[in-house]
Amino acid sequence: MSSSAPRALSNREEDALMKSVKAEGLKKCDDVVKRFADCASGRTVSVAWACRDEHKAVQSCLSQYTSPDALDRARKEWLNSHRS
Repeated sequence: MSSSAPRALSNREEDALMKSVKAEGLKKCDDVVKRFADCASGRTVSVAWACRDEHKAVQSCLSQYTSPDALDRARKEWLNSHRS
């Protein structure tokens, strides 16, 4: 294997990358997440229908940062920055 060939991430590295990507997505979607949290506050079962639009907005926002393409880009960036 040549030194320029990308290597795969270990399970631990992959887990850390996923956590980092999700945390970054939550940070970037903070306003949307807060609206959902405000809607859900004090609710139990009714949150499923009362906050449906807010939940969809959170999912939509987060999918920008956690989609397979976004994860592939994050993996490539990580590998480029940690290449030995």
